[in-house]
Amino acid sequence: MFPALETHLKQTIPDPYEDFMYRHLQYYGYFKAQRGSLPNSATHQHVRKNNPQYLLHGSLGGKDDLIPDTLQKEKLLWPTSLSSAVHRQIEAINRDSHMLSLPHLRSRQLLYDELDEVNPRLREPQELFSILSTKRPLLAPRWPIECEVIKESIHHIEWAPPQPEYFYQPKGNEKVPEIVGEKKGTVVYQLDSVPTEGSYFTSSRVGGKQGIIKELAVTLQGPEDNTLLFESRFESGNLQKAVRVDTYEYELTLRTDLYTNKHTQWFYFRVQNTRKDATYRFTIVNLLKPKSLYTVGMKPLLYSQMDANTRNIGWRREGNEIKYYKNNMDDGQQPFYCLTWTIQFPYDQDTCFFAHFYPYTYTDLQCYLLSVANNPIQSQFCKLQTLCRSLAGNTVYLLTITNPSQTPQEAAAKKAVVLSARVHPGESNGSWVMKGFLDFILSNSPDAQLLRDIFVFKVLPMLNPDGVIVGNYRCSLAGRDLNRHYKTILKESFPCIWYTRNMIKRLLEEREVLLYCDFHGHSRKNNTFLYGCNNNNRKYWLHERVFPLMLSKNAPDKFSFHSCNFKVQKCKEGTGRVVMWRMGILNSYTMESTFGGSTLGSKRDTHFTIEDLKSLGYHVCDTLLDFCDPDQTKFTQCLAELKELLRQEIHKKFHELGQDVDLEESWSDISLSDIESSTSGSDSSLSDGLPVHLANIADELTQKKMFKKKKKKSLQTRKQRNEQYQKKNLMWKLKLTEDTSEFASTLQKHPAFFKNSENSSFLPMRNENPRLNEVVFLFLTLCHTNSLTSQISTSLPQGDKCSSHLCYPNLTVPLGARKH
Repeated sequence: MFPALETHLKQTIPDPYEDFMYRHLQYYGYFKAQRGSLPNSATHQHVRKNNPQYLLHGSLGGKDDLIPDTLQKEKLLWPTSLSSAVHRQIEAINRDSHMLSLPHLRSRQLLYDELDEVNPRLREPQELFSILSTKRPLLAPRWPIECEVIKESIHHIEWAPPQPEYFYQPKGNEKVPEIVGEKKGTVVYQLDSVPTEGSYFTSSRVGGKQGIIKELAVTLQGPEDNTLLFESRFESGNLQKAVRVDTYEYELTLRTDLYTNKHTQWFYFRVQNTRKDATYRFTIVNLLKPKSLYTVGMKPLLYSQMDANTRNIGWRREGNEIKYYKNNMDDGQQPFYCLTWTIQFPYDQDTCFFAHFYPYTYTDLQCYLLSVANNPIQSQFCKLQTLCRSLAGNTVYLLTITNPSQTPQEAAAKKAVVLSARVHPGESNGSWVMKGFLDFILSNSPDAQLLRDIFVFKVLPMLNPDGVIVGNYRCSLAGRDLNRHYKTILKESFPCIWYTRNMIKRLLEEREVLLYCDFHGHSRKNNTFLYGCNNNNRKYWLHERVFPLMLSKNAPDKFSFHSCNFKVQKCKEGTGRVVMWRMGILNSYTMESTFGGSTLGSKRDTHFTIEDLKSLGYHVCDTLLDFCDPDQTKFTQCLAELKELLRQEIHKKFHELGQDVDLEESWSDISLSDIESSTSGSDSSLSDGLPVHLANIADELTQKKMFKKKKKKSLQTRKQRNEQYQKKNLMWKLKLTEDTSEFASTLQKHPAFFKNSENSSFLPMRNENPRLNEVVFLFLTLCHTNSLTSQISTSLPQGDKCSSHLCYPNLTVPLGARKH
């Protein structure tokens, strides 16, 4: 009947996956063909292609009138005109395990057993959000499509210098080079396609801009050409332009945060073709902050690739003639500031890097999390999840760290601790503190095990991966400071913080959150310190200061309690610590770690190293144990010390104002917000508001939220209405009884209260407390039949009848009570 079909069947192997799907459809009733008559996919596809009437019902959204009835559908689906020889041939092919086991004929959706026999099972479905595992490589960072990215992978070793790295001591004769620009110099490196203010993020891809990557560095004219070759088109790099103004002198311009025209502080770039004996000068010409730690001895960081390969030496502080000063090229707009320093490279023909602080990239984080995921012990109590995708599509990771509980009750009793870092991408300090915390909490230390037993840790190690990848200092790809938008309603534009806030909100519904802390970096103050919030509830007075004080005692050479601040300013209402505090987390903090170093104890006048920052992560854990110790001796001692410190601070404030105050009894009633100085020394920027392209969207969402129609209440039955009325009536009577009882006791204490209708004591009372006058009137109305009423009536003169005389015609009240 179908000779062409029979010939085709002889040359075709059935598709196991489609065969499985037809079995699946049969099982769920989509068709009722017998098992022995199931054709292979080739047969079915051929019949459908050559005979349109054999389409599955609904497969193309066709109407029912195309196929008359169920019986007719079954007849049309598997035509009985196929010969018995064809059926036998189909069955023989289905049983041919050798043919189906050939690798190039297998379906990718089916898996086979170890013996390679035909016993297929479905492949596990792919995860919607990929989590790190050994089964697939690391997720490559996604860049905005405007960014050019070199193919080289940049990696730095961790290293702790054996000797303290002291601050630079200014000699007073540091050179202040005049900025000459590219008119008198030669541009040796410049990025062209950099999106600035006025543009906004549209899309991203792995590797950034498509096409050939330009060679931005100049071409060397020969081995004697000593021009430095610059590069910054790698993760966290941000050099915009380099101008050679002398043989060994270069002026550098930093790229602003993408889609903005500011936030130049972080720098990270590479130089090649170095000369060992020469003294080079580098001057960054477009910094924006009038104050910097470079004015008090902070040095830039240098990394030599040859030192790393041959001597295992990593980042170290280097530089001489360091000067931070105002740029002399005033264009009438915002002023710029310059950082200049000199340096001698350790080797000829070396590859070196300069950085504002120790870099920690998105790839570094993924490598660390991959090691945790592959650790058979750590992976038992540390679960990696995807909180969300960033604006560019990079994964924002969420770690849940806790030991498994024996019972549901034990699990529910655990309090939570929430820690996050890198909401400001240029503050890599936060990542190193976070790494120290993770190293300890994931260890087999008894203290770490105890913490995992009593807490659930929610950890967000990198909140702004997009900004970290592109080398921003402060903003996300929305062109705004995320730490000013924790109250945002724009989920798609600020996904990282929207999902963070939502996660913590759900967490608060499940359990108490004891501590929230966001790790940051600070460019104008040394040491480490906390910004917190000030609780006005006297039950918890000064409690939010206990944790910072304990931390200062555990890390006395790194942490400064004197630098802590607990004032909540209006401009900081959108920060993480304030939003979480208003959500109900009493101990809500921002931890600020300096880019410089310590001015305390044994580490005075030395730079912080990677190990110093990681130790702060350990001290957070150690302090958490002290803070939650069942023996509250330390807690009580800290509270007493805080009260004494506050007493001294109040005395100091009043002394500065030239006033004397007795603090023996009433000093604790003084508002702490009046005492606390502002956090204007904070690195936090003021909010710029929403970008233009997002402002209209936010307005529309706000209006929808405000004018959202209320759901209509469902109609109630008469019985429900009566019950509701009786309930309200009973509540009103109970309230009224309470008020009248109170008033009756007042009358009994003062029987001559109404002797004169023009009683001078009544009118002021009526004016001062209208509510009490109303109670008087209601009390007299309800109690006119009571014996107390007759006593009152005899004491009242013949005044006007009560306004409610239709109900109570014999009741008289004072004139002053009528209108009430």
